[in-house]
Amino acid sequence: MEATGTDEVEKIKSKFMSAWHNMKYSWVLKTKTYFSRNSPVFLLGKCYHFKTEGEYRALIPLLLSRSSVDGSNFDKINTEISGNVEEFRKDFISRIWLTYREEFPQIKGSALTTDCGWGCTLRTGQMLLAQGLMLHFLGRAWVWPEALDMDSDSESWTAHTVRRLTASLEASLTAERDPRGQPQPPRAARRSRDGTERRNEAYHRKIISWFGDSPLAAFGLHQLIEYGKKSGKMAGDWYGPAVVAHILRKAVEEARDPELQGVTVYVAQDCTVYSSDVIDRQCSCMDSGKAGTKAVIILVPVRLGGERTNTDYLEFVKGILSLEYCVGIIGGKPKQSYYFAGFQDDSLIYMDPHYCQSFVDVSIKDFPLESFHCPSPKKMSFKKMDPSCTIGFYCRTVQDFEKASEEITKMLKSSSKEKYPLFTFVKGHSRDYDFASSPLHEENDLFSEDEKKRLKRFSTEEFVLL
Repeated sequence: MEATGTDEVEKIKSKFMSAWHNMKYSWVLKTKTYFSRNSPVFLLGKCYHFKTEGEYRALIPLLLSRSSVDGSNFDKINTEISGNVEEFRKDFISRIWLTYREEFPQIKGSALTTDCGWGCTLRTGQMLLAQGLMLHFLGRAWVWPEALDMDSDSESWTAHTVRRLTASLEASLTAERDPRGQPQPPRAARRSRDGTERRNEAYHRKIISWFGDSPLAAFGLHQLIEYGKKSGKMAGDWYGPAVVAHILRKAVEEARDPELQGVTVYVAQDCTVYSSDVIDRQCSCMDSGKAGTKAVIILVPVRLGGERTNTDYLEFVKGILSLEYCVGIIGGKPKQSYYFAGFQDDSLIYMDPHYCQSFVDVSIKDFPLESFHCPSPKKMSFKKMDPSCTIGFYCRTVQDFEKASEEITKMLKSSSKEKYPLFTFVKGHSRDYDFASSPLHEENDLFSEDEKKRLKRFSTEEFVLL
C-alpha cells in the first residue's frame, strides 16, 4: 500500500509539473522572435539573408571589393548570399524537435510517465543525434515538404491536424459528387510523389520513430535512461551534456536496426579527439557483414569557461555552427538545456525542449508529425550560455573526417586567444598516450570507476580549462 501511495504522489507531482511547464513555456514558444534584416543568419552550416532582392544586388559590389576575387566569382557570391525568410523557416522547421512528453508508458523502476522538469538534456541530446541521422539518411539539402503548412500562431497542433484532415475529407467527397469537376486536393496531395520523395518521407518517419517515448524505441527516453543507470543516473535525475554524450554513444552501439549499422558515435576524451580511434570506429565491421566504412558522429564535451561562459569563445562557437559538418550543440542556461543550431550576430538560435506535449504513439502508421517540428526559432544572448556543453559533428566517410579535422583545427587555432585551443585533434590512438592508457569503460558499463567518482563529486563535468 505504501508503494502505491508513493506512486500516486509521483503521478500528481508529474501532472503538476506538466501544467506548470506548459504555463511557463507555451507563451514563450508562441512569441515571435525578431531577426535583423542587416545580418546573416546561420543554421547548421547554411547561411541566410533576409534582405530584399534589390538590397542583395547593392551588396554584391561591396562583397567583391572586400574579397580578393574578381568578377568571375560573381555567381558563387550571389548564391552564397541568396536566401529569404521563408527558406530559413522551412529549413528550421524541418529539424526534428523533441520535447518533454506526458502520459507515455511508465519508465521501468519508477512511477514516472513524463520527463517534465528533469529530461531536458536528454531531449537536446536526442535532437543532436536526430540531426546527425537526418544528414546520414536525408542529406543537408532535405526539407520537410509540409514545413510551411505548420501553424506558428496560437492554434494547437491538434486543431491544425483536424483541420487538414477535414479539408482532405471534403475534397474527397467533392470528387465523388462531381467526377467531371477538378477539385483542388490538399497541398501535400498536389505534390508529385516520386520514388525519392517517398523514400525521404519514409526515412523522415523512421528517424522520428527511433526517438519515440516507448521502451522499444532505440533512442527513446526509456532506453537512454537504462543506459544512464550504468553511470549512476536514474529517471528523475538531472543529466549533464557530457553524460548524455556517453549515453548516446552506448545507445547507437546497442541499436539493432539494420539501418543503423552504418553509423557510429565517438566521444572525445579529455577534450582530445584521437584520429586513429575515430578511423578505427569508421572501419569496424558491420553486424550485417557488409563492406564499407561507417559514418561517425563525433561528440566533444567541453567547458567554455569557469563559473560563467567566457565571451572570448563566442567566435569559436559561431565558427562551429557555420560548418557543414556541425550537427549542433547540447547546451543551454544553467540547469536548463537547449539545442543550439545556429546564430545571428551575438545571439544563439535554439530549440527549446521544455514545452510539455502529449504522448504520440509512433508505432501507428501515419502518426501525426506536427509536434516533432518546432514552429518558430528562439534566440538567446551568448552571454547567458552555460559553459558546460557538448559539440557534435557528422562525417560520412574517413575522407570527410580528415577534411573536417583539418578545418576545425584551423578554426580552433584562429579563434583561440589563449596558447591552447578549446579541444584538439591528435594523431594516433588514445592508448598511445600514458594518461589515456586505461580503457574508456568496462564491459557492459559506460564509465570507468574514476569517471564515476568524478561524476558523483561534481554537478558539472570536470574538464581542463584553457
